[in-house]
Amino acid sequence: MTLAIRRSSLGLVLSLGFALPVAAIPAFGSGQAFGATTPANGSAGTVPAGTVNGSAVPGNGARGRLDPLADAQRQATLVDQEDQRVLQTRSTLAAILQIGGAATAQWKRPQIFTSAHGKTLVLPAVNNGKPYTVADLVKYGGRYFSKLPDGSYLLSIHVFVSDGAKLVLQNPSGALNIKMASGPNGFSSIVSFGGSIKIEGTAQNPVQIASWTPQSRGPDNVVADGRAYIRAVGGDFKMKYARVSSLGFWSGRTGGIAMTGTDRPASAVKHLNKEQRHQAKQDRLKKNKQQGKSGGGPGDIETEAPGGTATHVPAADLVTGAIDNSTLAGNAFGLFVSGSNQTQITNDRFENSLVDGLVLHRFTKNANVQNTTVLGSGGDGFVLSRATEKVRVSNCTSERNKGNGFTLNGQALAVGPSASGESLQSFGDSSVNNSVAKDNGHYGLELMGGDKLAVQNSKVIGGDMGIVVRAGASSVQISGNQLTKQVRQGIALRDGVTDASLAGNTVVGARTGIYMRNASGTLVGNVIQGATAHGISVTGKAGGSEIRNNSLSGRGTSAVSTSRAHGRVTKEDNNTDGWTDTASLWMKAQRYMTPLNLIWAAVFSMVFFAMARSRGRGGSRIGRIGVHPYELQQPMERRQVWSLPRRAMGAAQSAAQAVGRRMPAQPGRPAPAMAGAGAPGVPVAGPGVPVAGPGVPVAGPGVPVGGPGTPGRPAVPARGPAAPPQPGGGAQRPGGGQRPSDAPPWGAQPQPKPVSAPSPGQPGSAGGAPAPRPVTPPQPAPPAPPTVPRSASPQPGGAPRPVQPNHATPHQGVPRPKRKGG
Repeated sequence: MTLAIRRSSLGLVLSLGFALPVAAIPAFGSGQAFGATTPANGSAGTVPAGTVNGSAVPGNGARGRLDPLADAQRQATLVDQEDQRVLQTRSTLAAILQIGGAATAQWKRPQIFTSAHGKTLVLPAVNNGKPYTVADLVKYGGRYFSKLPDGSYLLSIHVFVSDGAKLVLQNPSGALNIKMASGPNGFSSIVSFGGSIKIEGTAQNPVQIASWTPQSRGPDNVVADGRAYIRAVGGDFKMKYARVSSLGFWSGRTGGIAMTGTDRPASAVKHLNKEQRHQAKQDRLKKNKQQGKSGGGPGDIETEAPGGTATHVPAADLVTGAIDNSTLAGNAFGLFVSGSNQTQITNDRFENSLVDGLVLHRFTKNANVQNTTVLGSGGDGFVLSRATEKVRVSNCTSERNKGNGFTLNGQALAVGPSASGESLQSFGDSSVNNSVAKDNGHYGLELMGGDKLAVQNSKVIGGDMGIVVRAGASSVQISGNQLTKQVRQGIALRDGVTDASLAGNTVVGARTGIYMRNASGTLVGNVIQGATAHGISVTGKAGGSEIRNNSLSGRGTSAVSTSRAHGRVTKEDNNTDGWTDTASLWMKAQRYMTPLNLIWAAVFSMVFFAMARSRGRGGSRIGRIGVHPYELQQPMERRQVWSLPRRAMGAAQSAAQAVGRRMPAQPGRPAPAMAGAGAPGVPVAGPGVPVAGPGVPVAGPGVPVGGPGTPGRPAVPARGPAAPPQPGGGAQRPGGGQRPSDAPPWGAQPQPKPVSAPSPGQPGSAGGAPAPRPVTPPQPAPPAPPTVPRSASPQPGGAPRPVQPNHATPHQGVPRPKRKGG
């Protein structure tokens, strides 16, 4: 970048990549009329300020008949031109001050800079720190700041207050009235860049500042061609006892009165001497110690907690200010604040703003708004935009605005990657306390996103809805508020709100007192009166919500409606004695027609239908009473059941067989003698020994187990009646083997055959006692599969208890299933 300085008939020309003519102060006589500009190349001819693509702005006659889209484009272009003018003026002044020597001393005084975008009266800082006053504007502004016959002053030039400079607008002897020229040919402005502006009147004689059109000799009410405005970029702005009206157009920074921070380093520190710098450092350290981590840091760096915004504004470039006991009427934006710290707005009144009344925009924090009224705005009354933190609004009133009464937006600046690299963290810790929102066109208060926003002890009268919380706000506190005459809902929580707390609120006359949709929160101690639809209505995802100790009165379909809610909603101890249920029978039925209830109803219906159907014959079976349920059932085919008798076997023989299978004989070692196996000389059942038959005694009363004549052992009675004899041969039995030839038919019960008593002298009879009945030898049973014998526990006599071997014969005529591997 090259820097060239040369003198010409137009004054001083500096080149910093662009040509910026600078006119000397004495050249007033040959100056042009208000709003006229000189081309950068110094050629003859003028171009009216505020041109769009080389065409002049129409005069007053056509100002009201412009196309809306063309008006918007024209105003946006004027805003861009104003930004360029301010930056060019600041850059040129900085270049002059950096030259040093006699040239800098010569040009370090008030002068007029002329550019393609208009003329600007530049007020540089002075070494003695003395502020500029109205008298200085008259002195250095000449005919561009002239006194009118009515005692007011007409400002027809842009005023630029540079870094370190101070401008004070007051009249100790009386009222001060400044008219800022604004019309189809251009407009004026007062802008400070790192400097200080102070506007101060008295309660009896407030300072009055307004736009003024020479053609109509009144305020400028048309914004299509731009309008006069006041702006502080960084530095300090204070206004007390003033009335500012009919200023601003299009944007916030040109909207009337604007206080905006800057991301460009300020040079205010170099205007201080050594003693002043040391004193400023001590004051800064003391201030930081008192305030902790908020509100600035060492030097030009502002310390803040991690996770803030990527757009960082140094502490020296944050604007600070205070507006007290002032009225701002008819501006585009009543007051616009951004990039500020600890701004104080107290006892003010904003009337009939074209857009919004009071706007606290990005990076405004630790602001305090008290006893302020906004009414009649074309948009919202109070606006706390995204990236505002720790703003306190108390004892304020927002009335008859077309939008919301109060808007608090704590949403993050980005939801993903962005060109500026903004953080995804939301903002919050702002509140509205003891305030009033009355008869606003949209909502009383709207809270969007953010964390720990609060509305407490406030009144909301009228509006479509009272208090609306949405857009994923978390940990919101709504308590102690009074809401009346809302059209739809008193309080609404919706669209992802979590952990909201509603306590002690009173809602009167709304169609629905409290409405929750896809939100969760705790509702405790609220009073709903005069509702006409629902006292409390919960829909969508509301798991974890609690509705306790609320008092509900009115007429409607339900006092507390949770039938359309998903998730667990706790309802406890709500007083609904004053509620009149007007729901129809169908609506009451719908309350219970949930999917789960419908499924159970279908299940029970099927059961009842089956029960009713089973009681009929043929077609429909409903209505038949006293009919046996199995009347139509057919009996199964009757078949003979064969009961196979158990083979007669003595106890000794059974024990011997069990022991024989369990303890096989070893070569060279005799088998052990078993109790009841017989005395010496008495044969035991085995090969060649008949088990039973004619001439073989059967165990019975008086017959020893080992046989007749065995001394010392009584006879062991049989375990049961003797089985009927089974003749050999015959057909195949159901359980296996051959069926006896003389057996009864299949399915018939076999009859026992009589057994004749033995004749005297036969074996088995003794002493005239009746001999045992002969038993027909049973047919040999099919071989049983080898099984592992059960363990036998010893009897008191020392002999093991006989174990019955597993038998493959059927049990009571029913064949046993064949085991695998058997």
